[in-house]
Amino acid sequence: MSNGALPDYVSMAKPNPASNRAPWYKNTAPTYAGIFLWFVFWSQAPSGGGASAPGGVLSQGVGVALLGLVVAALLCHALFYMVPGLLGLKTGLPLYVVGTSTYGVQGGFLMPGFLMGALQFGWLGVNAYFASQAIASFFGDSVVAAKVIAVIWVAVAAFVGLKGIQYVAKIATFLPLIPVVILLVLLAKTIGGIADFDADALIAAGTVEGGATAGLSFIGVMALSITFVVGFFATAGAAGVDFGTNSKDEKDVQMGGLFGIALAAIVAAGAAILIAAGAFGSSGNYAMNPADAGFMGNIMGSPGTGKLMALLLAIAAFPSACFSSFIAANSFKTTLPKVNPFISVSIGAAVSILLAVTGWAGKAGAVFTVIGASFGPICGAMMVDYLLAGKKWAGPRAGWNMAGWISWAVGFIVGMMPLVSLPLVGKVNIPAAPLMAFIVGAVLYFILAKAGMESKVLEMPAAPAEKTQGEEKSE
Repeated sequence: MSNGALPDYVSMAKPNPASNRAPWYKNTAPTYAGIFLWFVFWSQAPSGGGASAPGGVLSQGVGVALLGLVVAALLCHALFYMVPGLLGLKTGLPLYVVGTSTYGVQGGFLMPGFLMGALQFGWLGVNAYFASQAIASFFGDSVVAAKVIAVIWVAVAAFVGLKGIQYVAKIATFLPLIPVVILLVLLAKTIGGIADFDADALIAAGTVEGGATAGLSFIGVMALSITFVVGFFATAGAAGVDFGTNSKDEKDVQMGGLFGIALAAIVAAGAAILIAAGAFGSSGNYAMNPADAGFMGNIMGSPGTGKLMALLLAIAAFPSACFSSFIAANSFKTTLPKVNPFISVSIGAAVSILLAVTGWAGKAGAVFTVIGASFGPICGAMMVDYLLAGKKWAGPRAGWNMAGWISWAVGFIVGMMPLVSLPLVGKVNIPAAPLMAFIVGAVLYFILAKAGMESKVLEMPAAPAEKTQGEEKSE
């Protein structure tokens, strides 16, 4: 098919040349590490995103909790990040262009491009909710104050994302040091209690009338860890395409993921798990959120110090709120070029505010499940598409690539099962739902591709990216 069949957003895309790229420790690793240092991630690690079972991931003890975390972190690196990262490396092109191989040049307009932008407002809502809760501790934990703060938080972040992101970027490099210091201080204060931690006592302490009375099994802890960590990471995994465009070779892609994703997740969430276990072992008080102002105040022996630490964590989270708005704005500018970005971002910000003030954004486990259901099958299909093409980008496909869309739709349904109540059946317990969504997306794409349901590849007029060291070695 002629070049004219390609929409402008594909035909005019220019690959990032090798001369603009840098080693993994200057871009991929620190950026990804900053994502996992966000307190909303690690603060939810002990509970697994607010699991209903008392004990959360600590139901089987500290060792099993850490094992589940390691498995989940390695799955993020190997399954959700590596192929997108390699696609970015080899093409030098952004996700919304690379995704046209899996979903077609018309279908790719919506996914993963538009979907990535739309989901950023979900993240903005989550950011605003938890930040407002932290800051509201200075106002007696007033519900009204928290809602007002959430509205202001979203509005300012959305405005900065549209107009002044460059100013936030200048200070964002140093703000991740705040959660690092706080984690280290809390760990130093609680590490002596880890030896006295008793999982059965924790479960008993966390049991409430009318609720679950038993902790999770070994398999249950593994599944909860995978659901929590993979669900949180899924969108960032697909965004590995954009990270990969800045990598110099395959080693950079690999090392960036091992240190920035696997190691960072294990260190941040692992520290939070140890803090929760140590605090319970030393005090016997059931508390599963290490970033809670009251929890930190008890550990530090000063309520005021706890509130100050919570405020600092919220401040450190503000750049990520701005970046979510920035990514969403760029996505909408690309996929909705005729719509004023101020209007599209304002609508998205209104959704973020609704999620935050209603408290829905605070249900981290449910949010991570939705994210995993949305991007799990995307990452799975992209991996198979890459492998079937001979470990390279197949190129943009015509129209709507039904192999990609069908695999995504079924994978999304599977991933959402734990949150949906079906007639006569109720909720279907799908263990590790984001991982299952990935597997379904991958398997279905393979079957449908072999059945001839991939649309034809279109000629890409853009010049290929300069050869990277990784590509030269593989030839």
